[in-house]
Amino acid sequence: MLERQLASLRESVVQEVLREISPSLGERASGSSTGALKKAVAAIQAGSTQKEILRALLDNTVLYGGRAALFVVKNGSATGWQGIAFSNNDTIKDFPIDITSGLAAQAIESRESECGAASQFDRRFLATFGAPSDDKAVVLPLLLRDKVSALVYADAGSGSMLDEAALDVVVRATSAWLEVISQRRQAQKEGTEASEPSPSAPSNDPFAAHAPIHAAKAQLETEAPPAAMSAAAAWGGGTRSAVTSEETEVDRKAQRFARLLIDEIKLYNHAKVSEGRKHRDLYDRLKDDIEKSRATYQKRYGNTPAGGADYFNQELIRSLAEDDISLLGRNFRR
Repeated sequence: MLERQLASLRESVVQEVLREISPSLGERASGSSTGALKKAVAAIQAGSTQKEILRALLDNTVLYGGRAALFVVKNGSATGWQGIAFSNNDTIKDFPIDITSGLAAQAIESRESECGAASQFDRRFLATFGAPSDDKAVVLPLLLRDKVSALVYADAGSGSMLDEAALDVVVRATSAWLEVISQRRQAQKEGTEASEPSPSAPSNDPFAAHAPIHAAKAQLETEAPPAAMSAAAAWGGGTRSAVTSEETEVDRKAQRFARLLIDEIKLYNHAKVSEGRKHRDLYDRLKDDIEKSRATYQKRYGNTPAGGADYFNQELIRSLAEDDISLLGRNFRR
């Protein structure tokens, strides 16, 4: 069933991204330019692995700029993953950049593309790889599970072309397609009796294995002790005690299924989610989708040992409402 839906999912992602960004594209959002963007997105969607998808992303950025690089954001720092069209691409791997100021910090804060003078990007990076001839650059956030997981840097290099709006389409389409691939894998696991993936498996994070040595110390320094129980965990009363290994396995599957359902709601309702968080009425805007997903969850796990833990509402609060129950609004079922 999932394979039969794949073609329509691809087209849905393309249309949704183009519709969202079309005001920025202006006249370029029609005719041959739109066709070229669709081809670029199709190339990204042709990737069968997360690495292939990200490689296709970089390959297509140079259609709208002179050179580009992708930086993984983790634990308050960012390091190079790969570059394209630089004279020394391999040097970009594990290259650290400053994300506390300038275009990188602005992109992380706004979660939108930020364009400006290249001098506003990491100075050490520009000193190593050279500044673009027109001193212009754009930094675009790649969002996964509503978090900035990577930054894409692009500039015109020695040429004169830098199309920020088209680059935005390509990066957004990559984010959306990585979410789809992640959800498909989770759904496939739900339908089998496969064992639990190892903690290092990159099922939801294409950069899970990206842990440069120089970043290890920073990670240890930024790790904090467990915080007080979140709003989501408090809703469900935390974990159950005195359970069998079989019941624990059911809990894990129920949690993953709830996460999948909420991810689907977010994937197909970007505008409603954004507005709902802003106006604190997520439930009112997404009531139909939420209740349909709740019914699906209850049908599958409501009468199992995991039924009393209310994992669906926990995930609804944690992921959709960003652990702030007030964002769901006063009409949310309590």
